[in-house]
Formats: sequence, structure tokens, C-alpha cells
Amino acid sequence: MLSLPLFVHSGARAATTCLYRCGNACAHEAPNTSDNEYFGEVAKNVLSRRGVFKAGAVMAAAAGGFAALAGTATAAPAALSKRPGRPVPGTDFEPVAPNTADAVVIPRGYEQDVVIRWGDAVEYGAPKFDPAKQTAAAQAKQFGYNNDFVGLIDNGHDSWLMVVNHEYTTETQMFPAGTYDANNPAREHAEIAWAAHGLSVVQVRRSRKGGLEVVPSRYGRRITLNTEFEVRGPAAGSKYLKTSADPSGRRVFGTQNNCSGGVTPWGTVLSGEENFNQYFANANTVTDPAVAQRLARYGISGGASTRKWERFDQRWDIAAEPNEVNRFGWVVEIDPNDPASTPVKHTALGRFKHEAANIAIARDGRVVVYMGDDERFDYIYKFVSSGKYKKGTSAFARRHNSSLLDDGTLYVARFTGDSPAGEIDGSGKLPADGEFDGTGQWIPLASGNKSFVDGFSAEEVYVFTRLAADKVGATKMDRPEDIEPNPVNGRVYAALTNNTNRGAAGKPAADEANPRTNNKNGHILEWEEDRGDAASPKFSWRLLLVCGDPATADTYFGGFPKDQVSPISCPDNVAFDPYGNLWISTDGNELGSNDGLFSVPVEGPERGHVKQFLTVPVGAETCGPVITSDFVLVAVQHPGEDGTPTAPTSHWPDGGTSIARPAIVSVWKSGR
Repeated sequence: MLSLPLFVHSGARAATTCLYRCGNACAHEAPNTSDNEYFGEVAKNVLSRRGVFKAGAVMAAAAGGFAALAGTATAAPAALSKRPGRPVPGTDFEPVAPNTADAVVIPRGYEQDVVIRWGDAVEYGAPKFDPAKQTAAAQAKQFGYNNDFVGLIDNGHDSWLMVVNHEYTTETQMFPAGTYDANNPAREHAEIAWAAHGLSVVQVRRSRKGGLEVVPSRYGRRITLNTEFEVRGPAAGSKYLKTSADPSGRRVFGTQNNCSGGVTPWGTVLSGEENFNQYFANANTVTDPAVAQRLARYGISGGASTRKWERFDQRWDIAAEPNEVNRFGWVVEIDPNDPASTPVKHTALGRFKHEAANIAIARDGRVVVYMGDDERFDYIYKFVSSGKYKKGTSAFARRHNSSLLDDGTLYVARFTGDSPAGEIDGSGKLPADGEFDGTGQWIPLASGNKSFVDGFSAEEVYVFTRLAADKVGATKMDRPEDIEPNPVNGRVYAALTNNTNRGAAGKPAADEANPRTNNKNGHILEWEEDRGDAASPKFSWRLLLVCGDPATADTYFGGFPKDQVSPISCPDNVAFDPYGNLWISTDGNELGSNDGLFSVPVEGPERGHVKQFLTVPVGAETCGPVITSDFVLVAVQHPGEDGTPTAPTSHWPDGGTSIARPAIVSVWKSGR
């Protein structure tokens, strides 16, 4: 029988999604209870009577940097005088209207097709999918559940290796009605879920119709919670990573809750382990106050887990294996070109709820990785390697460049606004200078075996990164998710999804980088590293979008006329087309429509002109966008998750009375 535990739910997401995706995180207090100085206090200090003229000079210099790139004068917020222009290349389509259809709705003049769906074959020997007779052995060869990130690696001849994350399982949706009891799951259900997590690698090519299709190939590979990973970097072998099954602290089975990711310049994929905390049970048995504090900072508490995996494998039981939880929350790297390769967990990139990891190459050739910690009031990070990048995608180049992620410096961001504190009142009203903007600095946390945080050893910085970042006074952000450098203009863009706790009693107030109290709709942050060098310790920033209903006063669209834009809520993933336009996928639309994919130019008179390209089906989230000059890919995650097996709300993508199945969709212009 179907039986769901009782829990509190709020917001636009389905209750089932909140429970199984993130352990119902929004119903609990945010794990960051530190009293480190947040922006409102920093601003008061910077803009004191003594400091105001000095601060103004610094901010003017930052504004000059942005203006030089945008081709505008520094004296006035030119964006406010913009008027609609001609669509820029890459955004010449008729916007899709907000809707609640159980379909992927695309613009007129475009076509679509499903590339691969949950249960389709990935490895040779995979049986035909039958949800009524699913087994763990079958799932281990089939496309996993709840696809998120999608990455393409050129394989030549109009062919690519496609890598897809499988973020989480929703057992109450996966099994036929009456066969799954959430309070008393069967071992087979747990083992199917273990096999449905992780990643899939398939080879794809252009189809005759114009989209992408899967090609059976030797590259087909499933990575699951039973796949062995190598732990590398400065925390490999740490006492905090050793378990009874792995006394070396260097081998881990599996990866889980893989959210977004990134394709590296050398042809591998980085994937972020995000809401891993929900899988571990019996944190309430811990009596050591230091250990309890560390667990709490990562949102790990209580007794039994939602999925009850601890009943079948003690590694999910903190009372039996207290260090197993520390072996998740990392950035992992997969080499799709070598199906026999061992995936890696990179400890030098820190441990937190990684949404993604994306790379820029610094002026001197060092590798820079940008990362967000997807939690209310958590932080933005970057890593700068010690060694230098070698061009190419050969096996040698892949090994060399991958090793760069094991030695370097890990930083966390602090943002400072350039407006008087009194002008940031939480309403979303623009300050007098016409933009939410300012400067920032990257605060070093650790490099190799050296810690820069008082009271923390280097291995403690890497394993308990959140607590180290608390100590140095990083800026508490509104759920920093995907962060990516723009390959055309060199600036960096971050999606901050939402934070309804912003400005609540006892919580951090609005600041210029997070300017709204009860931030339901999120915003897009844009920054330029000092001198355009990704390795720089300083940057200037501004908000490109303050999302929501354009008809309300608390929204901002880069200065573009608000009556000309599509409504957008809860930005999650970001991507770029070949022209440098920003594309945004959403998660948890608070405006009464299905989630979608949106384009927005970041330069010229069309800067801020948000246009909705597609919407996803009922109950679904838009993930993993890939934007090329020929096609668009989106991952449709958890369709119909607001229903139940006995009362389904979606039958996408197969229609009729079929079970809803997460899937990858390609969209292309008609008549290619």
C-alpha cells in the first residue's frame, strides 16, 4: 500500500517533491545559524561617515569596469532608458505563454521529440522497461530516474556523448499503486532506487527529423550507488572519511543527489552532490557535541530516513558508520570517453550541497571552478588550481587537467553593495543609483595542506567547508544554485532561486545582493572578475534580473521595459547559446504556471528582455538546458509528482494511461 509520512509543506513545489528531492528542507530551519557578519552590517561599516567617500570611489571604479564592457557611460544607469529593439540572434522566436498543460509547449515553428526516458536502455543487455516488473538488475542497465544536468561532449560526425545526472528517486511514483509502503519498504525497492541514482552516459546523433536520438554504443554506461569512486585531493585518506568498509578513506561506493554539473574544456563532466543529507539516519544518537554541530550544519538530524535504506545497509546509519555521511557532498568527475575509468570525488573543491561546478581558464592558464551551495543563507565558492591547463581532449590531457582539481586554493565570496543601507529596505525598490550592484572579494579558506581559517585544520576546511566559511564571514545568499561563466563576454552568472526566510524574525535582513524580504521568486547575479581574470581575488557585481511578475514593483529586468518581458520565477540552471545569450530554467514557479526555459540577452538594447521558450508538463521541473545553434535540450524532471499512482496528474511523455516518466527532450526549428 502507498503510505506517506506526515510532514509540513509550503511553496509552489509538490509536497512529494519536497520530501523526496531535498528531505523537505524548507520546512526546517536553515542549517546556517552562524552569526557571521552579513551584508547589512558590512554596508553600515563601509558606508560610515569616514568611509563613504572612499567606498564611493571603489564602487565607481567597479561601475566603470561593467560600463566598459556594456559600452555605456558610467554617469547614469543607461539600462533604464532602453526601449525594445530587434531580437538578437538566438532569441528570434515567439514567446510561449504561461500555461498548465501536461505537455512540453514550444514556440510556433519548432518541433520536439523525446531523446531518452526513464527505463530506456543505456547498456547492452538492458531489458525492455516494465514498471510493473522492475528489478535492480534491470535498472542498473537502464536510464535512471529524475534526470537533471545534461552535458554533450563532441564525438565527431554530428555525434555526441550525452551525460545525464539522476538526482533522486521518488519511490511513491516509481512503483505501481499498492506495491510500495513508504513506512515499510522492501529491500528490492531500495536496491532499485540505488540503481536509479547516479549518472547515465549514452551516445547520441542528429535524427532525420532534426532532434537527437540514442545510438547503441560501447560508451553506454550507468554509474549508480554501487559504482566505485576514487577519493582524491588533500582530504583523501582523512580520518573523517574512513569507514569499516574503507579504512583507507580513499574509496567510496556511489554518488547521489547529483544535481547540476558542467562539461570541462578537456572533455569530462563535473557533477555536484547536493541534498545528500536526507539519506542518512539516526543522527539523533550522536552525543559528541562537535560531531552533532557538524551534522546539524549540513542539515542532518532526526531518526529514521525517509527511504529507510538504513534497514538494508548500515552505511546509511550514522550510529553504525558515523563517517559515511562525510563521503558525500563533493564534486565528482566522470570521463565519458573511457567507460572503464574510475570516477573521482575531488576533495579540494570542498564539501557542501553542490548544485554544480563550471570552469573558466584564468589568464595565466590556471583552472578556475565556480560553485554554489544550494541552501538558504549559504555561500558562493570558487577554486583556483595551482597548475596550468593543457589544451586538448586526449587521454593524456584529460588525466593532466583532472589532476589540477586536486591542488589549489578554495575561496568563498563576500559581497558588498554600493548603496546606503537605508536604500535597501527589502521591498525590491531600486536604490538611487538605479541598480543593485557593488564589489566583492574572494576569501581564501585553504590551499593544499594549509588552512587560512583560525581553528580549522586544512582537512577540516575541506570536509566541513560550511563551518569554515561561516568563520570567515562569507555573505549569506538566497540559495545559490547553478553558476556559469559566459564564454562570450567572460562575466559569470549565478541563479539564486529563492529564500522566503530572508528578513524573517531572527533571520538576515535584505542586502543589496539579496534585496527582497520573503524572496519567493529569486534573482540572477552577474559579476566581472577584476581585470577580467578569473583567478582575481576581487570582482564587481550587479543583479541582472530580480524575478517575478513584471506587473509588480519588486521586479527588475536589466532595465528593459517590464511590459515586454515574460514572467519568470525561481531560476535554477543557467546556460549560454553560441551568441552569449543567457538561458534560464526554473524550479518551483510561484506565478501559477508550469516551469519553463527562458532566454535573455545580456548586452545591448535587448539586455534584460526575458522570453519564455518552452514550458514543461504538470508537476515537472525544467533542468539541464543545452543550447546550440541547431537544437535545444531540456531534462524534464519529476513530471506528475503532484499526483499519486491512483490519482495521476500527468501521463507525459507517452500519453494515454501510461506512467509519467522523467525524460530528455530535444527541440529544433522546423524545416532544418
